[in-house]
Amino acid sequence: MISTRTLLLSIAIACFGLIGVALYLQHGLDMLPCPLCVIQRYLFLGVAFSCLLGAWSGKTMLGAGLGLASALGGLGTAGKHLWVLAHPGLSCGIDPMETALNKIFLAEYLPSIFRADGLCEDALAPWFGLSIPQWSFLWFGLFAIALGWLLWQQLRRRRA
Repeated sequence: MISTRTLLLSIAIACFGLIGVALYLQHGLDMLPCPLCVIQRYLFLGVAFSCLLGAWSGKTMLGAGLGLASALGGLGTAGKHLWVLAHPGLSCGIDPMETALNKIFLAEYLPSIFRADGLCEDALAPWFGLSIPQWSFLWFGLFAIALGWLLWQQLRRRRA
């Protein structure tokens, strides 16, 4: 059976790997991130840093709980992205959300990672048969299941 610490570290590494894929798509394939893509980046980082907190501090429930909250937020954001893509008349392009995101200090100091300049429709390019938001939704779902299971296991141990 996998240890709690190993699971948390594995999820964190996977999240950082997914950010690496996003940066490759942006800088290697010139696919600019839309506002919803950038929000998903923040949430993947939220999952990653929460899991690192839980793994290194020994506060498993805190790390898993914060990671689960970020994963659920990611599911909602990726779901909204899929909804926008399913309704071609809608866009998440240049709007107040993009302006607000680009004013966050991380977007101003690290624009190559956190600046939203793309359109949601550009995320349709399939990777192994799935669009980018579908992949995000899948990964956030896997992380939510794993972290929810971990929290449930920790609660069971405390009650026993």
